[in-house]
Amino acid sequence: MLVGLDGVHVTAVERDDGSGVLTVTVESAPRLEGCPRCGVVAVSRGRSVVELIDAPMAGRPVRIRWRKRSWRCPDRACPTGAFTEQNPAVAAPRALLTTRAVDWAVGQLRRENASVQGLARQLGVSWRTAWRAIKPVLARAAADESRFTGVSTLGVDEHIWHHVSVKDRGPKELTGMVDLTRDHTGKVRARLLDLVPGRSTKTYADWLKARGKDFRDRVQIATLDPFSGYKRAIDDELEDATAVLDAFHVIRLGTAAVDEVRRRVQQQTLGHRGRKGDPLYGIRNILRAGIENLTDRQWHRLTRAVTADERHEEVFLAFQCAQALRAAYKATDPAAGRRQAEKILNTFHTCPIPEIARLGRTLRRWREAFLAYFTTDRATNGGTEAVNGLIELHRRIARGFRNYDNYRLRMLLIAGGLTP
Repeated sequence: MLVGLDGVHVTAVERDDGSGVLTVTVESAPRLEGCPRCGVVAVSRGRSVVELIDAPMAGRPVRIRWRKRSWRCPDRACPTGAFTEQNPAVAAPRALLTTRAVDWAVGQLRRENASVQGLARQLGVSWRTAWRAIKPVLARAAADESRFTGVSTLGVDEHIWHHVSVKDRGPKELTGMVDLTRDHTGKVRARLLDLVPGRSTKTYADWLKARGKDFRDRVQIATLDPFSGYKRAIDDELEDATAVLDAFHVIRLGTAAVDEVRRRVQQQTLGHRGRKGDPLYGIRNILRAGIENLTDRQWHRLTRAVTADERHEEVFLAFQCAQALRAAYKATDPAAGRRQAEKILNTFHTCPIPEIARLGRTLRRWREAFLAYFTTDRATNGGTEAVNGLIELHRRIARGFRNYDNYRLRMLLIAGGLTP
């Protein structure tokens, strides 16, 4: 019960005080064994000892010394000859790590944010030995495309996986596809479906083609950031799906426009970048906040800065436009939000403030995807951004993954795409 290896029993336990390694010797009970090919009762050839790396116990590396039985087929016509007992519950054939050690390592990677180097240290092996045992498990899970079943809402986003030479490590940019389908309670439980090299129309379109027609027909909603490359792929390969522009990125465009106006007016009025004590520089964070969250003190600071110079009115007008954009998304009634969004589409591009006019033209180019938010039960790409944040966390932990295939398997595991 203590060792927990079915099919074998413990015959000895030793501890090396120098290295701290705990060695457990196990063997199976005597039994008759038939030849795996012809079925004739085999003749015992004694035992051979195989040492395996097990999951750590009580903070110590563990080695399993398995005294494996071997037999010989007595039928001279049988090509089997000699063979040795195998027990998948203990270890796979020719494996260095026990089945339990591999399962433990995969669980540590997924749930405990462990690095492979940290796992290797606990197991008492090298990084390559640990990963060589883990990788086939993840590769088999990645080859199982059942994770693509039932996807009706699909998100997409780019991901930067390294910041070194493209020549040395390959493409810096990856495209991640995320399942944003709502469950029976109406909640989105985002999970990473795949990571592929590149960030372009072709990258996303090729991945969609590879999934097959049934998959593409099931996708009803496709969320994305304002990147035309992904939009073209959706239009080409997901003709029946509704493309939805992510609300967060739209609001960020509005906030960025306000910042641009503030910096331009700052230069026009004072001739330099914002400095401590400058009226507009002092309210830069207030201009990024939601109007409903401003305190009386913040309103007073905002009013004082705007009235300090009549040219500052331009900044306040841009701020009001950004707040109108936020109000469309915050409307409790989607129909009311859509009416506000349509008003924005009809007016922003005529605004005398060039930054707001440019924002209006951008939104008009994305008109259908912008308005689709209000007719798709507020579908957003937020779950995709959350998964990307999780990947960013593990990108820093996953030291040693200089190979894209290894990196992809690790990220699919931690972001919910694989179930080994």
